[in-house]
Amino acid sequence: MQNDKSLIIGRIGKDMDIEAGKLAARQVGLTMLSTIKANLGSLNRVKRVIKVLGMVNCTPEFERHPYVINGCSELFAAVWGTENGIGVRSAVGFGSLPDNIP
Repeated sequence: MQNDKSLIIGRIGKDMDIEAGKLAARQVGLTMLSTIKANLGSLNRVKRVIKVLGMVNCTPEFERHPYVINGCSELFAAVWGTENGIGVRSAVGFGSLPDNIP
């Protein structure tokens, strides 16, 4: 989501560049943190990140999916440290995602 609560939309390689995609992945991470805090009361109750699965809405020729998902992974590392904030990770590309989210 953006600051005005609207969805970030677009395909990487067509509607947005790789840096905008990385920022969108960071925003997804921030939304996840907000949901965790709202449900658990504190991020301190999370011991570690186990896995991040990143789905990237992109053009067929786009190949840097892991770089985009770094936006979320780097955020989690900043919150919980590299020891606990980095888990295993998958980053895959899709031709479309719901509501055209990146």
